[in-house]
Amino acid sequence: MASETLSAEGERKSWQVALNWISAILIAIIFLVAGIWKATDPVGAAVRLAQARVPESLSLFAAVAFGIAETFSGVLLLIPRFRRWGAILTSLMLVAFMIFIGIHYKELVGAECSCFPWLKRAVGPGFFVGDGIMLLLAIAAGWWARASDGLRPAALVLAAVVVFAGVSYGVSSTRQTGTKAPDTILAEDGSTISLREGKVLIYFFNPQCMHCLEAGKKMATYNWGDTKWIGVPTENPQFGGWFMGKAGLTGRGPLSKDLDVLKKLFPFDLPPAAVALENGYQKAMLLQFEEAEPAATLKKLGFIYDK
Repeated sequence: MASETLSAEGERKSWQVALNWISAILIAIIFLVAGIWKATDPVGAAVRLAQARVPESLSLFAAVAFGIAETFSGVLLLIPRFRRWGAILTSLMLVAFMIFIGIHYKELVGAECSCFPWLKRAVGPGFFVGDGIMLLLAIAAGWWARASDGLRPAALVLAAVVVFAGVSYGVSSTRQTGTKAPDTILAEDGSTISLREGKVLIYFFNPQCMHCLEAGKKMATYNWGDTKWIGVPTENPQFGGWFMGKAGLTGRGPLSKDLDVLKKLFPFDLPPAAVALENGYQKAMLLQFEEAEPAATLKKLGFIYDK
């Protein structure tokens, strides 16, 4: 009888260990991919967070902070000694994220959730089901894990992740300045547009994107002085002229159809986006269009002026 009891306990522990490892690996992969993406492309992640109603003034800081937290949690989940701590952190982040989406549900329903770059999910009932499954995985990863210990080695892991995020941010920032633009691009009517001289603002927009339209309306009110303005539709170029009219930008500048050439040199994720050029070279990549932006950056660069 005693041997049967020990055998049952052994079998139970075996499936518990297997479930613990499977859950930990699955949730760790999700958080590592999400965290490393935010750490290596903080500006692009900040744009997506701003579109998800994170205040734009905090979006870049949030992207870096979430990148560090998600990467750190993912690493902890893969180390049995720290797994329970990792499970607690991932569970808290998932709960907080679901609460945040719940608060902004009416504003975000139907919009693409931008937390995980390779998971295309629209905000809706299915969103909470998906995050609920991830939460169950995180709980399973921690429930049968040993009690975590070793604050000092865990702190060293965190320090390594912070250094990685800092280096990635520096590399990302460096990539966004100094790139040489093509000497000319093609306008919608087939004529050429010179980018070699003076200040040029190239605005990338999706004609069917309301966020792009609101950003366009803001820019239509700026005093551009002698800055040349060029619009580049990212989708449905046949509606580019309609968009310009709706935004109040008709007559501001030409439309170009050289999206592929420009986006290869000045990459961005989702529109709206803009690149500021001076004498043929990139001065800044503009990816934030809410609150004081992009006016604050454009004014600092000398691309717009007080009226």
